[in-house]
Amino acid sequence: MPDANRIDRRLAALKAEGRTALVAYVTTGDPSLAATLPIVRSLIDAGADLIELGVPFSDPMADGPVVQRASERALAQGVGLHDVLGVVRALRTTDNVTPVVLMGYANPIEAMGVDAFVAAARAAGVDGVLVVDYPPEEAHEFAAKLDAAGLALIFLVSPTTTPARAAEIGRLARGYVYYVALTGVTGAMHLDTRDVATRLAAIRAHIPVPIGVGFGIRDAASATAIAPHADAVVIGSRIIQEIEAAGEAAAAERVGAWLGTIRTALDGVEGAGTR
Repeated sequence: MPDANRIDRRLAALKAEGRTALVAYVTTGDPSLAATLPIVRSLIDAGADLIELGVPFSDPMADGPVVQRASERALAQGVGLHDVLGVVRALRTTDNVTPVVLMGYANPIEAMGVDAFVAAARAAGVDGVLVVDYPPEEAHEFAAKLDAAGLALIFLVSPTTTPARAAEIGRLARGYVYYVALTGVTGAMHLDTRDVATRLAAIRAHIPVPIGVGFGIRDAASATAIAPHADAVVIGSRIIQEIEAAGEAAAAERVGAWLGTIRTALDGVEGAGTR
């Protein structure tokens, strides 16, 4: 396994401090490509520990209506994978410590070419990659290429993940895994904290890396309910809704102010960082 990258260092430091990581997702190019970097910087300033940058795709099968709309807005402006890497490069001119994960689908990566993508992602300053439609059974070669470049391959784990598949993911996963707290798509509701806690305990028997929980975390109450059981909470759809409500000119300020309330709430949770 390669030396720890920014993801490993950040999550280890937060655990030592007894804090739950806050992961913020935005779709690159929503509401515009020019607005994406200011939004990302605002989220970091507000307390985001890690940024997931969505790569716009025409058929985002794991995403609910909110993220689909964001992807459609970005695609309408011609935003693609090269632009996403450009945002990371621009961020790295002023921030060389915040981990950045690209989240998306296989098609844009394969269109670029896997080797070319891995090299470009490393050069841009990417730390991890989550490809929704790369199942672990078919990801060994991709995982090896990312490993060699010092990049983390991050997987989704769900309530329906079998122990055998969890063990396979545990062998390949780097950085963290993203536990889908609900069966369905991003932005869904009805988060059952007790069920999540039980399932996370079972998953940890097979997966050695930290676990972030997303899908259904929409406010301080749901974030703090999950925090004692997870290494990280992931918020995406609600951030996009704040962007939609604000409009481009006010988006960065609004999402920063909103995420700051989540950071404050998480830092008040007892028992975080002890998993």
